[in-house]
Amino acid sequence: MIVPAFSFPLKDGRTAVVRNPREEDIPGVLDLLHTTAGETEFLLRYPEECGMYTPEGEKLLFDRMNRADNEAMLVCLVDGQIAGNCQITWSKRIKLRHRASIGIGLLKAYWNLGIGTRLMQELIRIAEENENLLQLELEFVEGNSRARALYEKMGFRITGLKPNAIRLKDGTLLHEYSMMKELRRGAKTELPTE
Repeated sequence: MIVPAFSFPLKDGRTAVVRNPREEDIPGVLDLLHTTAGETEFLLRYPEECGMYTPEGEKLLFDRMNRADNEAMLVCLVDGQIAGNCQITWSKRIKLRHRASIGIGLLKAYWNLGIGTRLMQELIRIAEENENLLQLELEFVEGNSRARALYEKMGFRITGLKPNAIRLKDGTLLHEYSMMKELRRGAKTELPTE
């Protein structure tokens, strides 16, 4: 899905540009995937597992997502460099097309500048423009208090828990939490409390 590009000011005075990915973004996105995997334990990959991401694979992914009508990927550039990305995907199946899954990734050097909030706002905007979508869903790993705070600020609430879903190299087991945000259309669902 093609999303209109936009820019916004960062807390440090620089300007960020958000747009669909292009072929020239492939090296930056591959670097983002590798670097973010080493900056936190809260992603589902380690840096050495990033070999599965290739320039050819990313080009196919960008092309598919840019052509799709049920998914979108956006990259955020600061000073011409890829700082982060986000995506939204929903099913075309009648029973599932009311639910969209979202994800966001951001290099540590760009934390606390307002990028995460702005990318989440854009994902919500995209979802709200689709009359079929009633809810947004995402997951976060136990201990990722920064992500949880952002998601809660954006209106997401915990709806589920996968115990011991993540196992770190040192053997530590972490839970994975599911979250949902209602888009305030149709019937309101009562969410379970924590």
